[in-house]
Amino acid sequence: MTEIRRIVLDAGRLREREEAQEYLRESFDFPDYYGRNLDALHDMLGEIAPARIEFVNTQALGEKYGYARRVLKVALDAAEENPGLTVTVAER
Repeated sequence: MTEIRRIVLDAGRLREREEAQEYLRESFDFPDYYGRNLDALHDMLGEIAPARIEFVNTQALGEKYGYARRVLKVALDAAEENPGLTVTVAER
């Protein structure tokens, strides 16, 4: 049986695009060619499996136009397309 990779993302570290993209690259151990944008994130999430992404420290997800919210949307969209990927959001 394949072990499920667990990635815990602190939504508070996803507020600013540049910092968030570096944090995502490190958290997922993406290769150097990772494009550091939301389209590239979607592409990379389509390739990881089995994996579970857990968003914690979720106050940042409540920011109407915050980058963290956009990252969450990309992760949820990728999970719809990738049956080996699940996304959870911890209680605030």
